[in-house]
Amino acid sequence: MTICGNRRGTMLPLAISLAAVITCGTVAANAQQTDTVPQKLAPVVTVTREKGRSPLEVPFAVSTTQPDSARPGQKHTLLDETLFLLPGVTVSNRNNPSQDPRVSIRGFGARSAFAVRGIRILRDGMPLTLADGSTPVDYLDLESVGEIEVIRGSASALYGNASGGVIDVHSAPPPAAPFAGGVRGLGGSNSFQRWTGIFGGTDGPVGYLGDFNYTDQNGSRDHSRQRVTSGYGRAAWTTGKTNLAFQVLGFDEPLAENPGALTRARLDSAPTMADPQSVLKRARKVVSQVQLGLSADRPVGSGQLTANIYGGTRDLYNPLTYAVVDLGRASYGGGARFAQKVRFIGLDHNLTFGADVAQQSDHRRNWANCNAVATSPSCPTPGQEQGVIQIDQNEDVSSIGPYLRDELGFANRYFVTLGVRADYVRFQVHDHLITETDPDNSGNRTLHAVSPIGGVSWRYRPLHSVYANVSTAFETPTTTELGTQPSGAAGLNPDLQPQYSTTYEVGAKGIAFLHLRYDASVFDTEVRDELIPYQVPGSSGRVFYRNAGHTRRQGIEIGISALVGDFTLGGSYTLSHFRFQQFVVDSASYAGNSIPGIPVDQLQLSATWKRGGYFVSLEGIAESKMFVDDGNTTAAPGYSIMSIRLGGTSLFGQPSISPVLGISNLFDARYVGSVSVNASLGKFFEPAPGRTLFAGLSVNMGR
Repeated sequence: MTICGNRRGTMLPLAISLAAVITCGTVAANAQQTDTVPQKLAPVVTVTREKGRSPLEVPFAVSTTQPDSARPGQKHTLLDETLFLLPGVTVSNRNNPSQDPRVSIRGFGARSAFAVRGIRILRDGMPLTLADGSTPVDYLDLESVGEIEVIRGSASALYGNASGGVIDVHSAPPPAAPFAGGVRGLGGSNSFQRWTGIFGGTDGPVGYLGDFNYTDQNGSRDHSRQRVTSGYGRAAWTTGKTNLAFQVLGFDEPLAENPGALTRARLDSAPTMADPQSVLKRARKVVSQVQLGLSADRPVGSGQLTANIYGGTRDLYNPLTYAVVDLGRASYGGGARFAQKVRFIGLDHNLTFGADVAQQSDHRRNWANCNAVATSPSCPTPGQEQGVIQIDQNEDVSSIGPYLRDELGFANRYFVTLGVRADYVRFQVHDHLITETDPDNSGNRTLHAVSPIGGVSWRYRPLHSVYANVSTAFETPTTTELGTQPSGAAGLNPDLQPQYSTTYEVGAKGIAFLHLRYDASVFDTEVRDELIPYQVPGSSGRVFYRNAGHTRRQGIEIGISALVGDFTLGGSYTLSHFRFQQFVVDSASYAGNSIPGIPVDQLQLSATWKRGGYFVSLEGIAESKMFVDDGNTTAAPGYSIMSIRLGGTSLFGQPSISPVLGISNLFDARYVGSVSVNASLGKFFEPAPGRTLFAGLSVNMGR
């Protein structure tokens, strides 16, 4: 198979492989129908906020993956590795330790300059998404992940302020023994090293699981050193009829350098270099965060009551090319819902009603970045990083979202879901920097919407169903997006509006030939006032936001997986035809242009062989070109790459050992992993690493 970066036609080799996967899986399944246990769909999904519901009954696009089970040997440091093979989900790895990957579902989230936008993210049901709709994912521990469920599309509206979907990360179940533990060490290219300890157990009604990690690496580019310590813990127990769970996430990153994005000329001549301005200004971040959560559920009469509370703090020191940002955050919230089956008008209804509340309080201070500046009015003291203070304000966001859902079933074949959610999000700014030349910029805005959804599913055979839905969603700007104005003023941008979307979708899912699991959907999403990032000359890379009049997203998503003998095969294809319908900036009309930051075609393939505790896993991804600006004046070229991992799991009894060897970008293709949308001075491109290697060894006892 020929792998070519930066060349047209990169989809063809992987397309041929995908056809081979489907054909081989189908032929082998037919040949083995009589003597092989059928593959089953995930028996239940919980991301729909209901336990025990078959995915065949859910009239929405819901995907489930078990990353380590299907594709062993992962490093657990990369979100694109964990979310691999999910149709409709695109993860653009910036290869920049100071910025989160750009995670998008159906294009929502592609605008993100940092953190994740437009998508709700949860860990074991606890929201990680803030009240303003943004999600820092640097502290999302990936070591103890057992399963990930994803809702794709506007049906995620029942979770609140999001347009694209929901990602719910579930921890692996605790070991059956009273105590089990293990250690793991990894090392590889770019001075990468990672040390992990994991523990867990079950003792009567109590089960627990936890891990702690230390990672140190230089990065594939100049000025991209990172050091981070993180951990996760969860304990669950039952008392009487009540199930309780407590979880904690901890994260400390004393160094994460920011290499910035490159122009096309620098990308072609020296892709491992850092943006010179980022080096001069010592762009980086220092962050620490802790979040705690407690959840409970118990039967109440013939219904089920579920509730959770959570809270945490985050401290961020973030020198950027245009300013030094210091942010202290406290966030907390909770939710409750009650599910009850009732008989009404001769029909059985499964009613769920509940509400979510969240609060976010940020103290933000911005100073002039005086690195590499001798003296100036903004930098009066030579050698001092922080110059004149520019912003000193408290930003408070509070949200409340009551919702109601009704589910009906007929003859165990026809299922109807109706729901509605009302969201109220209030932004307040208290300006502490008031002078004769800088007036009080305090203020507030309340953004709200009512988002109905409805869908039907027909389970026309025991292992097959088709569905259709119409859904709406509401997404506010974040505090950073509302508070960043081209004038440089503090306070809230009075002109920036939330975006609203309506989605029409049909799909099918099930199991073919007893072995081939499939999930396919076609959708059309209309978006009003889409939030668009942009930069202006002289802003030193600062990102601002505006609304596009109207956009339209049409897409096809296909996911397949198959168990064939010792092989686990998987593939996904995503077609994203996303266009501006009405969008005029100054005198330029962008109607008909592609929305930047999203490839039209994405193809992912995986084949894993397991036998006798040994494994080999081969993965490939191909993406078409990706436009980098609203005018579609230039694009990051398409690419295709392959990676391989091989090793063993639980070898040689107790204690068991698990060696692994991995090679990413096997054929050393040069390609762009992510882009900075609408960047000024042509700094669009964030290059990906060439061929990288890693090796590791785990030693486990009782697992």
